[in-house]
Amino acid sequence: MRVHLGSDHAGLELKEHLLNWLADEGYEVVDHGPFLYDAEDDYPVFCLRCADAVAADQQDGQQAVGVVIGGSGNGEQIAANKVMGIRAALAWSEETAELARLHNDANVLSVGGRMHTIEDMTRFVNVFLTTDYSGEPRHTRRIEMLTDYEKTGNLPPLPESAVGQVTRSQQGSGHGSGHGSGHGSGHGGPSQGDA
Repeated sequence: MRVHLGSDHAGLELKEHLLNWLADEGYEVVDHGPFLYDAEDDYPVFCLRCADAVAADQQDGQQAVGVVIGGSGNGEQIAANKVMGIRAALAWSEETAELARLHNDANVLSVGGRMHTIEDMTRFVNVFLTTDYSGEPRHTRRIEMLTDYEKTGNLPPLPESAVGQVTRSQQGSGHGSGHGSGHGSGHGGPSQGDA
């Protein structure tokens, strides 16, 4: 399996560690940078390239995943998810790394280089790489909804159980967002529909 890596200065130490660890584990590793420490570097430069390479490889039939690393992992996950075909998940435990693959078929893992020890993050990456997607119909259905939205911009249809709730919310507030009306915002006490 090919593993693409991208980070910023905050993830550089872990990325360098993973380069060696992944090679020792038999993975083909592609490093998208950075290659030198620069406290002013920008994570999108490297994480977008990492994610884009994963998407291109998968489109070509190559088994590939990515790992993006930053201080918290949040920005890196956001960047990776801007690439069509990428499902990037932020892991902060072995369980979240496992579920990213098992339930979400994530193809990029994001970790925070300042949030955990190198040993912990290496375990998260190992769990991610060694867990297969479950293929359960409910998870596949949800992933297909996301893929369709990504390609077409069409929202998935509301289930019957939600149609009445949305209608009441829209009637009570004049719009569907709930902002400023007390509906769904947690402010202003119970709404009219909360009897």
